[in-house]
Amino acid sequence: MTEVIEKVAWIHLDRGRLLVARSHGREQFYLPDSKPEPAEPLAQTLVREIREELGVALDASTVTPVLTVEAPADGKPAGTVVRTVCCTAGHTGRPTPSSEIAEIARIAHADGRRVSATTRKVLDHLAAGGQLLRG
Repeated sequence: MTEVIEKVAWIHLDRGRLLVARSHGREQFYLPDSKPEPAEPLAQTLVREIREELGVALDASTVTPVLTVEAPADGKPAGTVVRTVCCTAGHTGRPTPSSEIAEIARIAHADGRRVSATTRKVLDHLAAGGQLLRG
């Protein structure tokens, strides 16, 4: 039986590059994301997590799901899948790594080897739509 981990992530593009984060002790970058608490609305999860991880205030009224991707879960048993609802949202503040985040980066499609499987799928989707720099 396949285990599915549900997440919500923020897609933030800046001059054709995608904002990603890397946690302490991890090598790969990922979209800023979180697992919703039971019965927690996706927008509320995203606002809470982005504030905690990056110190950015998302406008909950502008949280808009734009893409759902499924990919093998990093570091979990074989057959575990992450299903991520990727959203855009207006924000205030400049992304800055919090205590749980070691580093943030803005990446192009060519940086796909540095990211999680889920983030790689998002990079491919954005590049195919012409929203992301290729190199």
